[in-house]
Formats: sequence, structure tokens, C-alpha cells
Amino acid sequence: MANGHGLDEVFEPGKRDDVITDIHRFTNTYPKVRVIVTSRVIGYKPQRLRNAEFRHVMLQDLESEQIQTFIEHWHELTFTNQADKVRKQERLQKAIDTSSPIRQLAVNPLLLTMMAILNRNQELPRDRSELYNQASRLLLYQWDVERALLEDNRLDPKTIDYQDKQQMLGKVAYFMQGNQAGLAGNLISGEDLERIIKEELKLRDVTNPRAVAKVMINQLRTRNFILCFMGADYYAFVHRTFLEYFCAWEFVSKFEKKQEISLEQLQTEVFGQHWRDESWHEVLRLIVGMIDSKKGGEIIEYLMAQDGEGDEFKNLFLAADCLSEVRNRYEIKSTDTRLMNCFKNLIHYDLNYTYNKYGHQALLFRHIRTQAVVAVATHWQDHRDTLPLLQIWARSDKDSRVRVTAIEQLAQCYKDHRDTLPILQQSARSDQDSSVRLTAIQQLVEGYKYHPDTLPILQQSARSDQDSSVRLTAIQQLVEGYKYHRDTLAILQQSARSDQDSRVRRTAIRQLAQGYKNHQNTLVLLQQSARSDKDSWVRRTAIEQLAQGWPDQL
Repeated sequence: MANGHGLDEVFEPGKRDDVITDIHRFTNTYPKVRVIVTSRVIGYKPQRLRNAEFRHVMLQDLESEQIQTFIEHWHELTFTNQADKVRKQERLQKAIDTSSPIRQLAVNPLLLTMMAILNRNQELPRDRSELYNQASRLLLYQWDVERALLEDNRLDPKTIDYQDKQQMLGKVAYFMQGNQAGLAGNLISGEDLERIIKEELKLRDVTNPRAVAKVMINQLRTRNFILCFMGADYYAFVHRTFLEYFCAWEFVSKFEKKQEISLEQLQTEVFGQHWRDESWHEVLRLIVGMIDSKKGGEIIEYLMAQDGEGDEFKNLFLAADCLSEVRNRYEIKSTDTRLMNCFKNLIHYDLNYTYNKYGHQALLFRHIRTQAVVAVATHWQDHRDTLPLLQIWARSDKDSRVRVTAIEQLAQCYKDHRDTLPILQQSARSDQDSSVRLTAIQQLVEGYKYHPDTLPILQQSARSDQDSSVRLTAIQQLVEGYKYHRDTLAILQQSARSDQDSRVRRTAIRQLAQGYKNHQNTLVLLQQSARSDKDSWVRRTAIEQLAQGWPDQL
């Protein structure tokens, strides 16, 4: 049995309860029939179906493998020319792999579809605001208001073009950011939405604007466009990205086109009031990306001048994010340099602070320093100073968390540089801090699995690292990446029998039982551990594995 409607589309609460009763009755009558009920979140009350033993799940974002599968299938169905199909498919996959903004959008099936459509005729823009502009234009063209008006015989058809709809959505987003929930909540009531659209239609001399607004909103109840119906007479942008984009668009329109606000007002009333609120950061970044580079530079200077020490220097981190949005950074080179110097100083922020009764404060300082390392690697990756700085921090910074973060950034941003692998190897073998050694091991396996030195380093760490967490991680990496190497089984057996730490012995026992069940020595070793290991948790783990894999041996 299949139905194309969701439970939320039964608008009257009484009738919705009747439908739930009918569903419950149907499942009792036909208990072997699999029944799936869908609903938007807003206004949905799960308890009655939960009482009827329905399991509840929430649709999640697409994962990387699912995105890749979608792209392959979409291009297979869309293109007849094989060479064109391969070229466009590779171009889209490369854009997702290499561009963080595009990758963030690709987790949503609707937005991924739009990117595939855009990619048919052009390369996807790396400028986020332009990408959002083109994606929103595609959705706005699909919102065919004129057709809906033609189908409603009471109303005269009126051309409401892309720019009209864009301006309406700018007003909607601007209203939503001023609501009690602000940009943290992507939601608007049907009453408020109708009022905003009606006012915009009046400005365009549309006859009977209230009725036209109702027709436009009614479209959203049957199909998602750039706005979608959430249930219980509430509406939202189909993806939060569009709320943020149109909110930024409205501010830029007021600043550049309508000249209703000055640069000083934009700085003080928009950035000044909201830089502490992370739900606003995306909007503020998009604003800087949409306006002239030099004006964007002045906003960045304004952010740098704020006192952010009591707010974990959010002003500086936001300034760096905004810098990456500037269309031409060369035009604000001096601002760029000063901001980078601010982050170099942040790396050493309260470095001599001792761990005492105010240890939580020291943890905050650590967080600020490590985030500063990430900011330098992210926003100044091509600067001549960045790689040498990361190498110094990875080798010799006094703070182990800074060394960890620098190692991660080297592995992610400079994997192919000739000095990165030796630094990771040195850190894995001999750094004084176990968390640094552990991180270096993980990065070696992820980025250099087939290098001839990686396996010996893992084996050495599994056998003899002084920290049990490092030994445990090395064992897990050996099983995942080198299960069939001749030495892996021997290392696991040795660890299961004689490692000093019970967690390591337990892990080795599980890996042996699950990965090497048919080896002649595995059963004997588990039986020995179950009988005589000095730790009760290890004995218990061995007994559990025996019960699962060899129930007839108990």
C-alpha cells in the first residue's frame, strides 16, 4: 500500500486523529503488512503511533558514499552521450570534493539535484553567494505562480517574475531574523507569510493581493519550492542556507541598492549587534562576500577592533571567516596581514597559565590556541609563513593540544609536502604526549597507509608504546588496515595474553574472536583467558566471545 501524502497534510487536528485511529486499526487487522507513515516534524505528535508500536526515525543528511551513488545514478539516467556524462559527472564530484561550501549543500538531496542540474551547463561557482544565487534562481523559476493564477478562474493572471519573488523572500528572511527565535529558527507562520507577500504584491499593483497571496502559499502545501510547508500552518525555507542567503541579500540590498543603511550602520547595527551570536555568522559572512572588497575590508577592520577577549575572540574568528569570503583579498592586503598577525599572537595566548584550581580557564585558553592554529591553516593556507609555522608548532610547541592540531592540519592541508610524512613519523614514535602519538598514528594510517614505514610504526606502537590508549588504537588500526599481514595475528595474540592493561587485552580478545575465529589457536587462547586472566572484565569478555562464537564449547 502506498500513498503520496504525509500525515501532516491532514490539516484539521480532529480528522488527523481519525486517520491515526484508522492506521492503528488497519495494522491490527493486517499485522503482517509493513506500514510506513510519513509526516513533517512541526505539529506531529508521536505518542499515539508509538503506543501502536511504530518505530520513529528521522531522515538524515546524505553521507559521502550516498552522494557519490546519487551522482552516478543521476548522470546515468540524464545523459545519453557517454563522454559528456563522464565529464560532467567528474566535474560535479570534483567540485564537491574540493569545495567546502558545495560539500555542505550536497548533503541535502534537493540541493544536490539542483547542483547536478546547474552543472549540466556550467561549472559550479566557487563563490558561495553566487552558488546560492543560482540555486535559488532555479527554485524560484520552478515556483510557477502565473500558472497557479491561470488555474484559479477567480483571479487575473499576473506575471510575478524571478526578481519579484527574490524581493519577497528577502522580506520574509528579514522578518524571520527579527522574530523571537531569530536566525536560530527557520520558521514563519502562515499568517505572517501571507501578510508579507500581500504587502509586496500591493507595491506591484496586483489586483486582489490577498487572494493572490493565498494562491501562492497554497502551492507550498502541495509541493516544496524554495519555501516549504512544515505542518500546523508553519512554513520554512527548504534549506537553512536559503534563509541565511536571502537575509544577507536583503541587508546588502538596503545597503547598496536602496541606500537605506550606511556602511557605519551596517558595521554597528548588524555586525556590531550580532558578531557574538553564532547563528548569525553565516549571514554576516555572506554579506561581506556580496559587497565591494574594500568595504568588506572595512567591516573586517571593525571586527578586529572589537574587544573579544571575554567572548573567546569570536570577533577575530568571524573576521577570518569573512576574509575568506572577500572577492579580491589583494585589494585589502594590509588588513589581511594584520589579521594573520593577530592569529599568530593568539597561538601564544596565556601560554604560561598554570593548571591549578582554575583549570577550566586553562582549558579555554587551549581551545582558543588550537582554534587559532586551524584558522591560520584554513584562511592562509597559501601564505609563505603558514607551512613553516605549522611545522614548528607540530614539532615543538609547549602545548600538546597545539601539537595535535598542527599535525592534523599538516596531514589535511599539506599531505604531499616532502616534510609532512617525516614529522608525522617522528611524532608517532617519540612525542612525549600520548595524545600526540595517537593522532600521528591515525593520520599516518589515513594518509600514508601504503608507505613502507607506516606498518612498522604501527606494529612498534601496538607492542611497546608506554601508553595503553596508543597501544589499543594501534591494534585497532592494524586489524582494520592490515588484517591479513602475517604479523598482525601474532601481535593480537601477544596483546591478548600479556599486555599489562586490561582494556588492551579485552580489545585483542574481541578482535581475535571476530576476525580470526577459524584460526587454530584462537579458541585455545580465549579459553585460557576465560579461565585464568587476572582481570574479571577480561574473563567476562572472553566468555561472551566464546558464547557467541563457540556455544558448543561452553
